[in-house]
Amino acid sequence: MTTYRTCAVPMCKSTSIKYPDKLFIHVPKCPKRRKQWIQLARRNPMLTSDKSTIFFCEDHFNLPDDMENYTEYSIMGSVGKIRMKPDCLPSKFECQPDRIKRTRPLQFSSAVNKRQRMDVIQEILSSQTEIPATSGITSNCNFQLSTEKDNLVVHDKVTQVCPELTNKLVQVISRSKVRSKATQTISQIKDKNTSPLKINITSTATSPFKIRKPGVYSARFGNTKIKRKLLFPSEELEVLSLNSISSFTHSESKTETSPSVPSSLTMTSISSNQEMSELDEIKRKIEAEDLCRKTLESTLRLIKNNPRYYIGISKDLYYLIDFIQKHTRLPEEHILLCLKKIRLNTTFSELADQFGMSLSYASKIFMQSIPVIVNVLRPFVIKSNKRAVKQNLPMAFRHKYFNIYCIIDCLEIEIQKPSKSVEQALSWSEYKKANTAKFLISSTPDGIINYISPGYGGRITDVQLVQDCSFIDGLEQGVSILADRGFKHIEELLLQKGINLVRPPSVPSNSKLSKQDVLKTKQIASLRIHIERVIRRLREFSMLKPHSVVNRKLLKYLDECVVIACALINIQDSIIKNT
Repeated sequence: MTTYRTCAVPMCKSTSIKYPDKLFIHVPKCPKRRKQWIQLARRNPMLTSDKSTIFFCEDHFNLPDDMENYTEYSIMGSVGKIRMKPDCLPSKFECQPDRIKRTRPLQFSSAVNKRQRMDVIQEILSSQTEIPATSGITSNCNFQLSTEKDNLVVHDKVTQVCPELTNKLVQVISRSKVRSKATQTISQIKDKNTSPLKINITSTATSPFKIRKPGVYSARFGNTKIKRKLLFPSEELEVLSLNSISSFTHSESKTETSPSVPSSLTMTSISSNQEMSELDEIKRKIEAEDLCRKTLESTLRLIKNNPRYYIGISKDLYYLIDFIQKHTRLPEEHILLCLKKIRLNTTFSELADQFGMSLSYASKIFMQSIPVIVNVLRPFVIKSNKRAVKQNLPMAFRHKYFNIYCIIDCLEIEIQKPSKSVEQALSWSEYKKANTAKFLISSTPDGIINYISPGYGGRITDVQLVQDCSFIDGLEQGVSILADRGFKHIEELLLQKGINLVRPPSVPSNSKLSKQDVLKTKQIASLRIHIERVIRRLREFSMLKPHSVVNRKLLKYLDECVVIACALINIQDSIIKNT
């Protein structure tokens, strides 16, 4: 097994695990050479022990020059032992930013190269005699080819062709085009009936464009100005015919005709296409905005017609939306989106389509609006005093259980499996056989929720949940609490604070309940049914159902969603019709 090795050069991240094919050269044990190597790597020799085993990776050496058995390594691909030359030293330190310039070869920037090329081109152009485009296209000019020295000679008054110039930076070779006298039989006369070239004639009566007068137009290429003279059709034909004879005229005309001037028809078509594309894009945006607006209006209309189904409140209490909007200054559609998400657990993609917005914006609205809405609705979870509870006590409680202040139970909601193993263990519920969030809920005998605890992991027991939350701290002395058998271990804790716990009698192992215990169990079970009805009404909100599987990203907003649902339940119709 290969031992782990790492490069000792500062700022070098090479390791034998990260780069298994890279060579790691052992730093010499000789004190003098070892000190040289370490100083070149910019390490402090005093902090490195002489007996320690350290390595430099191959990136800091020129292996063909520094390695003795490099030939064997390059042929075989590996060597048993790396043998370095006695006088070799590390010379490459590109891993250190301030030393890159010293190790890299000098490179000229693109701007310098471009400036040099432009200087050479300008020097070539200045050395040549400028010949107008029409200077040699007259009847007085006589051209003659000379093949003795492979040079082109133009006979005119004072006209001379410059010799061929070649520059390595430009890499442009200008060679004369030479033809033998025997092949100079090309006819310069063209017939209109047979000529493939159409004479460019424009009529002022039929053309929608104005005829341009011949003039000089300039085009810029870098720092060089190239002038082009527009010719009449007859002159263009002459230039085309003479180009086959004169190589200099051919190269000159090729350079001149390269920058093309766009016609007005092309520019008009391009501008019209751009305008059409812009108009189409504007039209699509208007149609999309109109569709979003109509979809939003339809969604708001459906919610107003049946608010109990969509957001969990009746038509008579729809003014609560205006109340929330007044205290939060949130738009109406944002409030309805949040309430609909809690009520129906609609996906954000569906909410985005229904409210005419993007998916990311819909989720952003929910996450930003929920903490604001819960501050307005939290006071609706009323913490009643003992006297108010007795005044609204149902008939079933008034005979034997008139001192009952509240009924407590636990509520579990399944959540998405956490990514961390510790969170998975803390949220696992043996009762639900899933990862859950657990809440303690308390309601008055007439079904008004007066306390809801924060969410805990599903692994916590009912007793631990009661002890950890602040439920007991808000109770008055002398009151009684109705609970299930699972809360029997908190009886001593409640008695210390002067609170009585009413629960069904416990069943000892291998024994039966007496008739009185059975009757008491039935009576307490018939009274505890009210908290079950409250929880059932809470389960009408789809996000709080037992197996809703709340997303991990929404888990931190689950407490606020439960409080909002409890507040909306408290303003609904009473659970017990006749008291």
